Amino acid sequence: MALTPELTVLGLGAAALLSVLLLGFALSDDTPGGARAVKRRLRRVAPGAVRSEPVAVNRLRRSRQDSSNPLLDRLIKSLLPAPDKLRARLQRTGLDLTVGRYLLISLAVALAFGLTGHFLLGLPPVGAVAQGISSGAILPHLAVGYLAQRRLNKFLALFPDAIDLIVRGLRSGLPVSESIATVGHEVGEPIGIEFRRVSDAVRVGADLEEAMWEVARRIDLPEFKYLIITLSIQRETGGNLAETLSNLSDLLRKRRQMKLKVKAMSSEAKVSAYIIGSLPFIMFGILFVLNPGYVMQLLTDPRGQILLGAGLAVIVLGAGVMYKMVKFEI
Repeated sequence: MALTPELTVLGLGAAALLSVLLLGFALSDDTPGGARAVKRRLRRVAPGAVRSEPVAVNRLRRSRQDSSNPLLDRLIKSLLPAPDKLRARLQRTGLDLTVGRYLLISLAVALAFGLTGHFLLGLPPVGAVAQGISSGAILPHLAVGYLAQRRLNKFLALFPDAIDLIVRGLRSGLPVSESIATVGHEVGEPIGIEFRRVSDAVRVGADLEEAMWEVARRIDLPEFKYLIITLSIQRETGGNLAETLSNLSDLLRKRRQMKLKVKAMSSEAKVSAYIIGSLPFIMFGILFVLNPGYVMQLLTDPRGQILLGAGLAVIVLGAGVMYKMVKFEI
């Protein structure tokens, strides 16, 4: 069925609207609701410490280049609605990935999927454009989120050991800065590189809390902010810092144990969700092997494409509901 000019214009407008919505999704803050609640509690417990994030350090730093191409760098800074959020999200991966490279990768993914849909799957131009835009916005976003979460999980697994090492350094008579430098050299990645950055910043004259808040802004973990607030409160009120940090380490270990317990208890529901969500795709593959002509009507006929899109949307909606049902924040 040939597309009329009105339908073509309507489809291109819908694709443009979809691209704007997906761009907003890609640049949105992916902080879980539980983490946002923890941030609010941190502000109530120590508002002065939370406000002491390194504003001065950010002012003294040179303007960050998001691309080696000056024109692309200016476009990123002028057109992207929230480049700082995207930049911080890319930094959490631990990779040397700038905003310019991320956008180029997204563009390459969009072109690859759009051309594949048009020339290999026989999609109309409007469908190919929509597929390319959605793939270029969602797939790199999910990949960055996976890499960042994997690095943060490694950080959390080693963080109590790093605090214990600081405690042993304090009990042996070392100052806090030297204990942090010891953590940077003795503990593996990604703990080591972050604490080395703190130690290097202190050596060139930065305040310890400002340097640690700079790391906290980059990794965005409530557990690390607990450490900074503990150091800030101890400096203002005094007390046994080694004992306080030892209690914090024990608290973080118990918190991690509770998370693992919740994960184990919800694993059965997650496996059930995976099985239910994969059944439509398994049945599609079986029918494609048994009767390819019957299944290909979903891809070649416009009515089949509409039904296929509606089915995928319902599957994604159901998967999201099941994900929320088994997702718990500690």
